[in-house]
Amino acid sequence: MICVILAGGSGKRFWPLSRRDHPKQLLNIVGDKTMLQMTVDRLKKVKGVDDIYIITKLDLKEKVINNVKSIEPENVIAEPSGKNTAPAIALISAIIDLRNPNSVVGVFPADHLIIGHLEFQKALVAAENLAKEKNAIVTIGVKPTFASTGYGYIQYDEEISEENFEGVYKVKTFAEKPHKKLAERFIKSGDFLWNAGMFVWKTETLFKGLKTHMPELYDSITLISEKIKECKNYNDIWKEIDSESIDYGLLEKVNNIFVISCEFQWNDLGSWNALYNILAKDNRGNIIRGLGKVLDGKNNFIHSENNFTAVVGTNDMVVINTDDITLVVPRDKVELVKEMVNYLEEIGSDNLV
Repeated sequence: MICVILAGGSGKRFWPLSRRDHPKQLLNIVGDKTMLQMTVDRLKKVKGVDDIYIITKLDLKEKVINNVKSIEPENVIAEPSGKNTAPAIALISAIIDLRNPNSVVGVFPADHLIIGHLEFQKALVAAENLAKEKNAIVTIGVKPTFASTGYGYIQYDEEISEENFEGVYKVKTFAEKPHKKLAERFIKSGDFLWNAGMFVWKTETLFKGLKTHMPELYDSITLISEKIKECKNYNDIWKEIDSESIDYGLLEKVNNIFVISCEFQWNDLGSWNALYNILAKDNRGNIIRGLGKVLDGKNNFIHSENNFTAVVGTNDMVVINTDDITLVVPRDKVELVKEMVNYLEEIGSDNLV
């Protein structure tokens, strides 16, 4: 299997620590390694992984090459501009297919936390075999442990389990991030998994799916592939490609898609509250990273780099203090941080994003 790591995101929900020129995947969010390096190291340990590629933004390419160990520079690919996951995956798959025709490719986010290597490896081996034997698209689902409103879900059909693959089911439908009551219904039904955003397929299977369901993208990537073979620039073709997610553009439309139900510990670390949930806390439920103190308050997350941050009489808050920005947000409103970044972009405050 050849692994692809998607590392072009801007990490807006981890603002103000995550910035446009140094996003979340290049930060040491947990431990002493960046999220991207942790993902590379995790995949390096999986038996049967032949090579690893990273696709990122053009302005991050040099940082990735200089800061990530164990990846060949020619395997770090830059998109000419951000177009969401479908064009990025199609582009990197075309490059891989030129170098290694009809490979099995696994696609992974750069910033997820996974604990349970043997279970993770078992899932990838099963996914590779299924992709080969059935020319199928395979996605990884994680058994939910609570009714999360921050994750997408996959509903599977229990009656169509694959005899030769334990814990493998036909995908029935995908669901976006639900509200609380709907998430609780998902959990109660027993046939929903968290969508871990990991996919495995043969390049031939991917391109066939794109040709049927995303024909304009398929045609553009075909032309780009020819340009790459001729060592020619393809920016003019790329700029005409529409931005689209792989989930909406392809996965929700195909029939030959399976999900592997997994039980390893997984967190997509998509927000400050997601990070709060996995870190050690004091006896009042507070977390302080850096310089700070909480008095008469509980369940707060404080990150303060060079300034002392004092929080008094407040519960369930996130306070992020950097050299130039202070963010204060209730833990149950952290998803709105992205909207603040969008606002700053709209008013031209590029120095703050």
